[in-house]
Amino acid sequence: MIKFFTSLRAFLPATFFLCSCYPSTAQAQTNKPLPQLGKNSIKEVIGAMTLEEKAKLVVGNGFHMPSAKLPSGPVIGQTQDKVAGAAGTTFGIPRLGIPSLVVSDGPAGLRIDPIRNHDSSKTYYATAFPVATLLASTWDTALVKKVGVAFGSEVHDYGVDILLAPALNIQRNPLGGRNFEYYSEDPLVAGNITAAIVNGMESNGIGTSIKHFAANNQETNRNTVNTIVSERALREIYLKGFEIAVKKSQPWTVMSSYNKINGTYTSEEYDLLTTILRKEWRFKGLVMTDWFGGKDPVAQMKAGNDLLMPGTPQQSQKIIDAVNHDSLDVKILDENVARILNIVLMSPTFKGYHASDKPDLKKNAEVSRAAAEEGMVLLKNDSNTLPIKSAKKIAVFGNTSYDIIAGGTGSGDVNKAYTISLLQGLSNAGYQVNNDLQKVYTDYLKSEREKHPKKSFFAEFMNPTPPIAEYAAGDDVIAKQAADNDIAVITIGRNAGEGRDRKVNNDFNLSDTEKTLIKDVSTAFHAKGKKVIAILNIGGVIEVASWRDEVDGILLAWQPGLEAGNAIADVLSGKVTPSGKLATTFPVSYTDVPSAKTFPGKEFPDQAVSGSFGRKQIPAEVTYDEGVYVGYRYYTTFDVKPAYEFGYGMSYTNFSYSNLKLSAATFNTNLTATIMVTNIGNVAGKEVVQLYLSAPAKMMDKPVEELKAFAKTNLLKPGASQTITFKIAAADLASFYAKNSYWIAERGKYTVKIGASSLNIKQTASFTLAKDIVVEKDHKVLVPEADINEMKPKNTF
Repeated sequence: MIKFFTSLRAFLPATFFLCSCYPSTAQAQTNKPLPQLGKNSIKEVIGAMTLEEKAKLVVGNGFHMPSAKLPSGPVIGQTQDKVAGAAGTTFGIPRLGIPSLVVSDGPAGLRIDPIRNHDSSKTYYATAFPVATLLASTWDTALVKKVGVAFGSEVHDYGVDILLAPALNIQRNPLGGRNFEYYSEDPLVAGNITAAIVNGMESNGIGTSIKHFAANNQETNRNTVNTIVSERALREIYLKGFEIAVKKSQPWTVMSSYNKINGTYTSEEYDLLTTILRKEWRFKGLVMTDWFGGKDPVAQMKAGNDLLMPGTPQQSQKIIDAVNHDSLDVKILDENVARILNIVLMSPTFKGYHASDKPDLKKNAEVSRAAAEEGMVLLKNDSNTLPIKSAKKIAVFGNTSYDIIAGGTGSGDVNKAYTISLLQGLSNAGYQVNNDLQKVYTDYLKSEREKHPKKSFFAEFMNPTPPIAEYAAGDDVIAKQAADNDIAVITIGRNAGEGRDRKVNNDFNLSDTEKTLIKDVSTAFHAKGKKVIAILNIGGVIEVASWRDEVDGILLAWQPGLEAGNAIADVLSGKVTPSGKLATTFPVSYTDVPSAKTFPGKEFPDQAVSGSFGRKQIPAEVTYDEGVYVGYRYYTTFDVKPAYEFGYGMSYTNFSYSNLKLSAATFNTNLTATIMVTNIGNVAGKEVVQLYLSAPAKMMDKPVEELKAFAKTNLLKPGASQTITFKIAAADLASFYAKNSYWIAERGKYTVKIGASSLNIKQTASFTLAKDIVVEKDHKVLVPEADINEMKPKNTF
């Protein structure tokens, strides 16, 4: 997103981004003191503003173009005055007491420049926290809130007012390039994890911007794609997470997305930004665009998209012209301005805070490590291979064992002081790592890097350097390692990010070299009665079914942040018992994915136009014909067996579920479900308890089950129990009936299913609803231009 654009000013004429920071309209000379923000009412402050000032306030400061040769890396215009490397700033009006605010990227850590003015005597590093897929895999909102508190403290200490995160788009397809930034395929998980981290972040007095609103589920043609989606799928899947986050955390801002929904750019869609977001959900903050999002600044103002980022003079001028020619009511512009000023009043900059530039990085690294440990998912553990207790000598295979991936690329990248490799982590944990094998890999990686000198961000974005191919360890190397070591660890790494989606071959699927490595290492070690463990250092889902039988254990480490190696070693050693569960399904094959045939849509190259930076913009569209059957909703309903189902995750201990009780056999206004979870194993551990609901499907087809609540137990010692209580409201029973634009709970029998995953249901109980309940009546908006032939289960509608 933003990092791409902030590096481009070296390639563009200065007039493209240059934006004056002072009003050009002379003010009438009066003896009356000017109103000041914070001392006078917002209405009075707006009344003292010129039209030009209003038109500039709703448009960011853009990028200032210096004449000097620019250094490589992100270069930010007006933000250089305050926070080098931040993504942008808002327009300030000093005469009215309105300061300029700083906004910065950072879904997994604040992204700013670590060195300023070529002076390395003082650094400005930030903590790389685990990526969103890992945080969601903790299923622990209390822990995620702690991450938010630590994260937000760095945002505050470095003088940033608004963090351009978190992102909570649905992981519709495993090839989505930014899935590592997104939490889950399920909106309940995504919404609640988002609310937790936002509440933690904003407890520091800084703002967040939840994004990308909405249905931004791919990077391919992201600026032009028209997402064609039904009202029901939009409401139940793609908007629901945002609704939960808004109602539970009231973030300062929401960022609109690049794409269109049913024919209109989201930043220009009144019914999305005003009717739904503000009128139905009661959102109180401001809406900003993604960087250069949308096309028509006047339509954006009318839609309720208050702030256009990063901002160009042309946008301000179009707004001025529209007001002067009566195509934009100044009252609408005043509303946009007022919402911005309300946020300015809350900001650290307005309150006079001067950045300390001294965050507690050591303490925050401890938070990052703890979160990483909680979100790793044990996928396989034959014969209790893990934890590694008796083995001391470890043969470590795989490129990313030595060059571990802490987080994703693009706006998700973090300038961190260090990253602990797996090799370092294992050594820190007291294991002996083979030095000969280490030298083989480090020499190989060094040689491969020298073939691709580091490029500027712009050059890298336009022509990405391919990832280093997996080292092909020879039979002799593997045989020697099998003879000299007690156990083998193989790390498989994947990275992705902004601007491009992943591919099936050599990305979702393992490369031939990776498959051969796994097979050959496993054969050699097994021949000597020794075990093999696979570590998945990935940001999104990959194929595992074809090779998992070769190894004895699989630990999904995700991209765990700067303490990666230490956190992985803590789980491998048993210092920490794994308790993560999948918040996204691992299919057997990509062809099993419900959106495989439609992702990422179709292009219309004959309609291509010249876009920014010399790149063609190709109109495109994608139809969400799977409807509400996304992720586990599809696999369970259509009886497609996944490799690892939603909610799945093993532990070093075992848990029993007992005594499920419902507070009533008939639903009235609400209902309570309680269940006892007991640790029946030999080590302490935590369990993620999931409540699914099966509902009557007379008026419309429905998934076999849907997640309605979840909770994580305390750390339970062997023999200890905990009673978990879930509350079920009428809204939890309801589905969106598009014909009447309401959420309705159908009368009939409902089954509560509580279990350890979407397929591993431990206890069930039923209740009845005597008559239909219309839970909520919504507006008839965002209707597709044509009917969508959505998939439906057999023998239904």
